[in-house]
Amino acid sequence: SCLQLGLERFHGVCILGFNSAEWFIADIGAILAGGFAVGIYTTNSPEACHYVAENCSANVLVVENHKQLQKILEIQHKLPHLKAIIQYGEELKEKRPNLYSWSEFMDLGKDVPDTQLREIIESQKPNQCCTLIYTSGTTGQPKGVMLSHDNLTWTAAAAGRFIMLTDAKEKQELVVSYLPLSHIAAQMSDIWSAMTFGVQVFFAQPDALKGTLVDTLREVRPTAFLGVPRVWEKMEEKMKSIGAKSSALRRKVASWAKGVGLQTNLKRMNGYSEVPVNFRLARHLVYKKVRKAIGLDRCTKCYTGAAPITRETLEFFLSLNIPVFELYGMSESSGPHTISLPHAFKLTSCGKEVTGCRTLIHKPDGDGNGEICFSGRHIFMGYLNMEEKTKEAIDEDGWLHSGDLGKHDKDGFLYITGRIKELIITAGGENVPPVPIEDAVKDAVPILSNAMLVGDKAKFLAMLLTLKCKVDVETGEPGDDLTPEAIEYCQKLGSKATKVSEIISSKDKAIYAAIQKGISAVNEGAVSNAQKVQKWVLLEKDFSLFGGELGPTMKLKRPVVAQKYKDQIAQFYADVDTPT
Repeated sequence: SCLQLGLERFHGVCILGFNSAEWFIADIGAILAGGFAVGIYTTNSPEACHYVAENCSANVLVVENHKQLQKILEIQHKLPHLKAIIQYGEELKEKRPNLYSWSEFMDLGKDVPDTQLREIIESQKPNQCCTLIYTSGTTGQPKGVMLSHDNLTWTAAAAGRFIMLTDAKEKQELVVSYLPLSHIAAQMSDIWSAMTFGVQVFFAQPDALKGTLVDTLREVRPTAFLGVPRVWEKMEEKMKSIGAKSSALRRKVASWAKGVGLQTNLKRMNGYSEVPVNFRLARHLVYKKVRKAIGLDRCTKCYTGAAPITRETLEFFLSLNIPVFELYGMSESSGPHTISLPHAFKLTSCGKEVTGCRTLIHKPDGDGNGEICFSGRHIFMGYLNMEEKTKEAIDEDGWLHSGDLGKHDKDGFLYITGRIKELIITAGGENVPPVPIEDAVKDAVPILSNAMLVGDKAKFLAMLLTLKCKVDVETGEPGDDLTPEAIEYCQKLGSKATKVSEIISSKDKAIYAAIQKGISAVNEGAVSNAQKVQKWVLLEKDFSLFGGELGPTMKLKRPVVAQKYKDQIAQFYADVDTPT
């Protein structure tokens, strides 16, 4: 059908919609027909869609529904290469030239002889590009990461074997597809690894991340599950709020079981293998029931990736005997580079290199911290039509520079310690990695949702803070009402606040004191005076994708936040005196 529409060699087929069978079919069809498979984030604005479609000279656009179609119709006149639009998720509301329903699209290919398709498939080579992943840099326009057939097939097999996925001929693995397929993580796990090992794929509801995911998990009971940190955090929050409503006895039992679970699993991590009796009892009374409640009772492979996860969340799940394994990589390495395994796992480490992948720590400092560089068959071909950017990413010796800082421990486990670009360099020349400090503050003050450290080229560090609030399910916009968890926390401190605005407008004594106390405690453990947080401010709205402060994988877009709240940041440094 793509060929019938006139798809030309190395031109894009852009897919804009939630995960579905049609998404997979359009993606693989585009590749076999000699085009590029290109996913577009469903949250993109019309302009952002135009950038991608124009950048890959798209001949065909596949959209899910009327809402996504509207974005394309708005920019269609600026896409000279576009030949057709296909809508798959719902019936067409209007007839237009070159606009097809999915069934009409499927019928188009009936008259194209198989020989024509076979010739095109035969002409393709393993080192040619077949997929573009647009990587949203935190700065500038997205870059089209060119992945070859070999990148995809080699990585899918290597990573799948590494985590010991079972071939369907022996035992059927099951996964739920819900993370955006325009992102490498979901594409690798849901399409390519699934195809390599014959995994059965179930599609979640489009509102999965707004709350229906757990229902789908309970229905499917997957054997492997990949979540971004925000997904694990949401589960943790939900489980804690349900736990808080239980009877006193139940809470006591749960608390005992969590203590046992954490101790046993930490020992197991350090090589002790015996299973104590109290652990067996706790498994029977608590862990099995918890796993069943969230649909992970058959899941032996729970993974997290794409952004940093806090130790607190990892320990929460570990205490319930659900080890969540971290993996690390990037679009430019076709997804994974290091992966944690049940028998090779350390809390807060991203694991060890997938077989066939190599790591170089570039210019390490005294502690062994340096830039993490990758090599292997998973390394991308380059950025589409951006030779300069490609040269910045891959050096003369073929090492891909990740932009991440990290180190290996004595056993070869990789730890990510920060981003080179996010390092704050104070006026005194001190290099400060912000993430550990931000995480410590969030751990110390449970009412906080987000924290961002500032202080580049400044005399001291300061912090922007947001509170945990309810989010509009439809738009994803953060509201003013505190979450039940946060309200409970306020009550414990003797505050009657139920809204963010109430806390800020009255400078709520109890809450402000609790935040200061938490920050002071974090400062106690600071590496040096330069790494202490001297001032902070509460913002009226939490960070969100809607507000632009978070990217599609929920990564903090520091430059955006710095720009948006520049007045508050300037206020920190308006007084001449450095606070003591």
